[in-house]
Amino acid sequence: MGKIRLDREEAELLNSYEAGEWRTIEGWEMEAKKYQEYARATFKKDRRVNIRISSRDLEEIQKRALEEGIPYQTLIASILHKYVSGWLVEGRETAGERARFEQAMSKVAEAKPEEYDRL
Repeated sequence: MGKIRLDREEAELLNSYEAGEWRTIEGWEMEAKKYQEYARATFKKDRRVNIRISSRDLEEIQKRALEEGIPYQTLIASILHKYVSGWLVEGRETAGERARFEQAMSKVAEAKPEEYDRL
């Protein structure tokens, strides 16, 4: 049987584990159960949405989905979920930029939107 190739991140994780740097957290069963519930709620699809998008965008989404090995509808749902959960960030944005933005925004007084800004 051949040797498994690991990328840099996987190798770092394996080395860390083998060095005994990992510890079981107290209450991990409750944490695991909580994240299982999050996953279950995330993948519960109980509504249908129809949208119009450009042919070019749809083709690009279908290409990406094919690369990922998932249906394109699943990719679209995943993108939407990440967006509304706050996990979708632009590729050009770094974590540091995001943190600085959030810090700056936390200093802005809570302002009510103007009437014309309301949905």
